[in-house]
Amino acid sequence: MTLGPLMVDVAGVELTAEDRDVLKHPLVGSVILFTRNYQEPAQLEALVADIKSLRSPTLLVAVDHEGGRVQRFRKGFSVLPPARRIGQEYDADPKQGLAMAQQLAWLMAAELRAVGIDFSFAPCVDLDFGVSEIIGDRAFHSRASHVADLAMATVLGMRRAGMAATAKHFPGHGAVVADSHLALPVDRRDFADLAEDMLPYRRLIANELAAVMMAHVLYPNVDSVPASFSRRWVTDVLRGEFDFRGVVFADDLTMEGASVIGDIVARAEAALAAGCDVLPVCNRRESVVTLLDQLPTRPGPASQLRILRMRGKDAPDRRELLASAEYRAGQDCLDRCARPPELQLQG
Repeated sequence: MTLGPLMVDVAGVELTAEDRDVLKHPLVGSVILFTRNYQEPAQLEALVADIKSLRSPTLLVAVDHEGGRVQRFRKGFSVLPPARRIGQEYDADPKQGLAMAQQLAWLMAAELRAVGIDFSFAPCVDLDFGVSEIIGDRAFHSRASHVADLAMATVLGMRRAGMAATAKHFPGHGAVVADSHLALPVDRRDFADLAEDMLPYRRLIANELAAVMMAHVLYPNVDSVPASFSRRWVTDVLRGEFDFRGVVFADDLTMEGASVIGDIVARAEAALAAGCDVLPVCNRRESVVTLLDQLPTRPGPASQLRILRMRGKDAPDRRELLASAEYRAGQDCLDRCARPPELQLQG
C-alpha cells in the first residue's frame, strides 16, 4: 500500500476504533498530533508506535513544534523559546545566534525522534513586518538575509538529529494582518515586491530543503486564488523557477483562509491540481470522512516518493538521548535563552 495525500488527526491519547479505520484507508498517508494527544513521553511513544503498526509502509507522524507559542508537547519536553529570541541573539552576536539556532533545532528534533515522530513543521521563515496576528514572534527577524541564515542553521540542526525540515509559509505570511485560521489574508504586493519574503526559500532550496508548506494567503496581483491552491505559485514559481524537488504541503484545508475555494472536496482537488503533495485536514473528522468517500484524485508515484523521504532517520531512544553530552549542551543553550542577549558595545 502506498502513502496517500491526506494528513489527518486522531481523537485522543490512544487510538479509537474509528481512528484505526480512517488511518487504514489508502488515501491517508500521514498523521498530525496535537496537545490533546499528549500526556507524557511514554504514552506518546506508544501512540506513535500504534499508528505506525497499522500500515506498511508505515504512516508518517508529524507535529507543529516550533517553540514559543507553537509547541504541542511541553511537560516532559524541553520548553523552547520563540524564534524571535534566537533572532535577538543573532543581532547581539551573529555567530552565537547561529549556534543557538542549530543547537535548539537539534534539541527539538532529537526529542521528537526519540519518541518516533518523523518531523515537525519547522522552521517558520516568514519575515517579521510587525503586523501579522498569527506570525509575530514566530519569525526570526525582519531582515530576509538574517532569516535565511538562521533558518539554514535550524535545518542543519534538525538534519543532524535525523529530521527533515519544512519551511513555511510560502511565499510569505508576515505582511498580512489577518490570521488565515479565521479569515482569508490578502497581500496586494506585486510579485517583484515579494522577493525578500522568498529569499529564505531560495537559500534553503539550494541546500536541499526537504519540504515547504504553502500559505492560505491571496496575492491578487499574482493569481486569483490563495497560494495553497495556485498552480502559478506551486508549479510555476516554487517547482519551476526555484527548482524545488521536495514535498509541498498545503496548509490545513479546514482553515477559513481555504473556504473561498469551495467545499472540502473542491479544496482538496484544487490543492492537488496546483501541485501540492500532502493535504492536512485537521480537527474536523466529518471532512476527512467526506474526502475518503469522494476524493477521486491521487498524486502520482513521484509525489509518493517525495512523501516517503520525510520519514525520520534512525535516532537514539529517549533514555540514550537524555544521557548524552549533546543533550546536556542543549539544556545549557536553553539556560542561555532564559537570559537576555548580551549587548555588544561598539567602541
